[in-house]
Amino acid sequence: MSIENKEFKPKIVAFCCNWCSYAGADLAGSSRLSYPADVKIIRVPCSCRVNPMFILRAFEKGADGVIMCGCHPGDCHYSTGNYYARRRMTLLFSMLDYIGVENGRTRVEWVSAAEGVKFSDTMNGFVEKIVSLGENVRLGDLRCRK
Repeated sequence: MSIENKEFKPKIVAFCCNWCSYAGADLAGSSRLSYPADVKIIRVPCSCRVNPMFILRAFEKGADGVIMCGCHPGDCHYSTGNYYARRRMTLLFSMLDYIGVENGRTRVEWVSAAEGVKFSDTMNGFVEKIVSLGENVRLGDLRCRK
């Protein structure tokens, strides 16, 4: 009998706005700054385009953590999109708290196109937080498991 030594590899979904955060991720990559490959980036036109149902669906499909990155408040390409996103995420966080999902599994960050280092640091810190929380078992859909 052999004992399996499995290290927990979190599944992270990152919703990044096209104009700032995705460009920040691109800068991090071209500057050869590292962040874990466990982070799967989904590019959206604006952070306000991220419906809270997208985040719930990501958890349902097996994500251990979800982070939304957008332009800094006041710098949105669409003027006020990130203000709408911030309000939506505040409501979503209270709902996730109500249904028992740990507080650290979701996060909102404002990252500009010139902040590749911040993007890398943010993703590394978020992955460390999710690793400390462990696997998400609260919202997982049993039909989606192998």
